[in-house]
Amino acid sequence: MSGSKGTARAVGRRTVMTAMGAAGLGAALVACGGDTDSGGSGAGDPSAGGSTGGGTGSGTGGGAEIAKVADIPEGGGKVVGAVVITQPQAGTFKAFSSKCTHQGCAVKSVSDNVINCPCHNSNFDAADGSVKSGPATSPLPEQKIKVEGGSITLA
Repeated sequence: MSGSKGTARAVGRRTVMTAMGAAGLGAALVACGGDTDSGGSGAGDPSAGGSTGGGTGSGTGGGAEIAKVADIPEGGGKVVGAVVITQPQAGTFKAFSSKCTHQGCAVKSVSDNVINCPCHNSNFDAADGSVKSGPATSPLPEQKIKVEGGSITLA
C-alpha cells in the first residue's frame, strides 16, 4: 500500500545566511534608487528672461512646462523628475540629468551653486555639471531646455 510519510527538510545555516545576504543586498539597491523629491535653496530674485541649456542629453521630449523661472533660485535649483534645473547666474538656466553618475541615485538639492547627491555625498557644479567632489568621477549629463517668458520646457 502506499503510505504517506512526511518529509522533513533541514535548512542549513549556509542557506539561511545566503538568503539574508540577498535580502540585504536588495534593500541596499532600493535605498540607492532615491526618489525625485524636489529640493533647492538659495537666495535671489530670478529674472524673467534666461538662456537655454545646451548639451546632448536625452530629454524626454519638449513642449510641456517642467518648471517656472520663478521656481529656480539664483545659485540654487530644483529637481523635477529626471532633470535638475539650476540658475548658476541671474538669468542663466541649465539642466542636467538628476541621476548621479556614481551609482544612479537621484540628486536631491542645489545650494551655493552645487548639486548634491545624498547617497554618497557626490557634488556637482551647477553651471556645467562637472564633479566637484566624489565618489562620482563623471559629470552629470546636460539636458536641453528652453526658457520662454516665465516657463522652462525640455527642448
